[in-house]
Amino acid sequence: MMTHDEMVKKILSDPNVKAEYDALEEEFALLDELLAARHRAGLTQADVARRMGTKTLAVARLEAGGGDKRHSPSVATLRKFAEAVGCRLEIRLRPKEGSPD
Repeated sequence: MMTHDEMVKKILSDPNVKAEYDALEEEFALLDELLAARHRAGLTQADVARRMGTKTLAVARLEAGGGDKRHSPSVATLRKFAEAVGCRLEIRLRPKEGSPD
């Protein structure tokens, strides 16, 4: 049986799959930030939902990327999430690698 790492390596060896995966890098980074902030705050999804004035399912969808019918969360939603976990929202634009500063 193949390990998870071996399976990922095999799947990502396909250039088309790799390109699609790389295109989602920023979204994955955002999802990682949301999860890490909630865990640092020691909160459950239900705790965050209460603080945001929403349902647990909405927080779960936000942290999972929204599923098949996903859409990007609004700045207002991200701000509410940040406040619920004791953070402030910070959005920055950075030059791409290889671009002049």
